[in-house]
Amino acid sequence: MVDSLQASLAVASSGLEAQSTRMRIVSENLANANSTGRTAGADPYQRKTVTFDAEMDRAAGGQLVKVKEVGLDTSPYRVEYEPGHPAADKAGYVKLPNVNMMIEMADMREVNRSYEANLQVVKQVRSMVGMTIDLLRS
Repeated sequence: MVDSLQASLAVASSGLEAQSTRMRIVSENLANANSTGRTAGADPYQRKTVTFDAEMDRAAGGQLVKVKEVGLDTSPYRVEYEPGHPAADKAGYVKLPNVNMMIEMADMREVNRSYEANLQVVKQVRSMVGMTIDLLRS
């Protein structure tokens, strides 16, 4: 029983760590959603993405979630006509990040729910360990 509780805790902990990284990336994307390049015609911030991978942990006896890669979204930048902007090119167009606020907010909600689910598993394991210790005492 102890082994299965440890395995559950290891899996949930790996999920917490992975979702924490994902939340950091989503937050970074949101923070830079309206940034521009430093010079005229320069590329702005490029949206980052997170890819997960399942990794077998023989000690825990389960599949752990790991961040496989933090990559860059290759979708095109948004372009707006603002001739007076310092980052505008010669034609007056400014490149803006390829960050879609709706997608980022949906990702943030999904991350939050996944994090909460993993946290609930950790709480349940702690509760079961506590109850087991209480049973052994009596």
